[in-house]
Amino acid sequence: MNASNQNVTSGKYLISPIVKPLENGWYASSVSIRSGSGTGTHDRVLRLTRLFQDKVAAVQYAIAEGLQWATHGPARNAQRALAL
Repeated sequence: MNASNQNVTSGKYLISPIVKPLENGWYASSVSIRSGSGTGTHDRVLRLTRLFQDKVAAVQYAIAEGLQWATHGPARNAQRALAL
């Protein structure tokens, strides 16, 4: 289930949370971070590892992670991922 009505714009990025219900009643979340338009569109999807019992919490977390990525930029986030 995509929470498309929860899209957020941050600078040149469109941040879209993606929340899916799991069989056990919990929710998994991902976030799409899109920039550009037409043939120059780039879309990065981050699959997040935390699970949530509440759909709203999953959406809020996905938005927060997308904003974190957009604020710190792709280069800094790549360095952070390598450090883990």
